[in-house]
Amino acid sequence: MKNTKQTGFTLYELLTTMLIVGVVLAIGIPNMRDFRQNGRMTSTANDLHSSFHQARSEAARAKTNITICASADSTLAVPVCGGQFEAGWVMFEDNDANMTVNGGDVVLKRYPPVANGVVITTAGPNDYFMYSSTGLGRTETGGQLPVATMILCDDRGNVVGPGGRSAARVVVVTPLGRATVLRDIDQVAAQGGC
Repeated sequence: MKNTKQTGFTLYELLTTMLIVGVVLAIGIPNMRDFRQNGRMTSTANDLHSSFHQARSEAARAKTNITICASADSTLAVPVCGGQFEAGWVMFEDNDANMTVNGGDVVLKRYPPVANGVVITTAGPNDYFMYSSTGLGRTETGGQLPVATMILCDDRGNVVGPGGRSAARVVVVTPLGRATVLRDIDQVAAQGGC
């Protein structure tokens, strides 16, 4: 009778491999969730921040009013201002400074709803910001004050995130129209927190 050599895994090798895979998954899956949430938060903050910078430069270039406003449905042919920024927002030439897309107003950019789980809270009932033809922010239009701060939160709230900074974000727009994203826990808490 011929002896044939059998190859394969022993029970100990299989159990050791299963243990290593289990440890890697136990560590990796929670970190992957935080990684995705951080990506969503960063993407939303960057979109808001860049839309204010683009609107400011476009107002100075075109020598006309540029308005950014929250829109319940930014995909409509003629979007309507109103609602929450998390549902989306639009940037448009506001030639008559009435915070409404009408007549010869041109929609420059449409932003879709933000990622699931990200909530944008504005200070007060304001849902717009308008730049004048000089590129500076208009402090009051039609008796309404423009939005000055937007707090971006998810289910984590204002907790320590990557790099010792907050998982939440605050977009602050100065009366002159300069937008800044804040990430320090104390700064987020000072603006109202999550």
